[in-house]
Amino acid sequence: MDNDLFPYSPIVDRPAIRWPGGARVAFYLGLNVEHYPIDRPSTNIFGGTAGLTPDALNYGWRDYGPRVGIWRLIESLDRHGVPASVLLNSDVCARYPQIMQAGIDREWAWVAHGRDNSTYQAGMDRETERAYLTEVVDTIEAAIGRRPQGWLGPALTETFDTPSLLAELGLGYTLDWTNDDQPYELAVPGMLSVPYSIEMNDVTLFVSKSYTGPEFLEAVKDQLDQLYADSADSGRVMALCIHPFSVNQPFRHKYLDQALEYIAGHEGVWLTTSDRIAEVYREQRGPGRPGSTVAEEIAR
Repeated sequence: MDNDLFPYSPIVDRPAIRWPGGARVAFYLGLNVEHYPIDRPSTNIFGGTAGLTPDALNYGWRDYGPRVGIWRLIESLDRHGVPASVLLNSDVCARYPQIMQAGIDREWAWVAHGRDNSTYQAGMDRETERAYLTEVVDTIEAAIGRRPQGWLGPALTETFDTPSLLAELGLGYTLDWTNDDQPYELAVPGMLSVPYSIEMNDVTLFVSKSYTGPEFLEAVKDQLDQLYADSADSGRVMALCIHPFSVNQPFRHKYLDQALEYIAGHEGVWLTTSDRIAEVYREQRGPGRPGSTVAEEIAR
């Protein structure tokens, strides 16, 4: 079937994007703060036990994040002045109150990221998914005192109904479509796609590709340097997507800290959140191309 969510749009043919303060690259840190049920499989470091209940090996590896890793990360974020865009499972709100309070105190951005990281929408009908998304969004709103503006599906999963259901709930962007270095409009009125990276992602680099800490640091630097070079005429977005159970292991953490130091000290970089990126883009571009809707662009 044809893709009717967004049209093909070569980056060289678009109006220029300008970021605040003359910055060329908008950088946000996508911080995955997740809950993993003990009786369900999910991201794993060793597939040999991934189907067991309980799976002490993989569950314990993931559970290192909220118990230890995130507190090491917070020290680095505070030191370098980097805000977090928290990709938040709604179950975290009740289960890890100290993490919630730390984020509220620092005015982090909160992006809805499903109920937990083992529940996907795949296979849900529209009404089931509407009820599920409503529960997730309402739970987060009650915890942080405002409606989340963005969405990232667990494992970046959606149904064909997800964007329109999110719009019904008052959300304005999704991070699920990892196909661009700039935000763009979706065919659902009011919905944007904001860049997220499955490549510039610690689980991909460390678990799937077996990068070392120094290789991770070099990859982050290379990503920023290339995007900065690309942005001479129009702004770009760099997302660095992390999981505290992975990159904040003791032997890796210093390389993330050095990466944040490099990013924070780089000329022309706006340290921001995914919420603010969506907001500034919307202020500049508005919905769709002048005189047409995104749906009309798809049909061209």
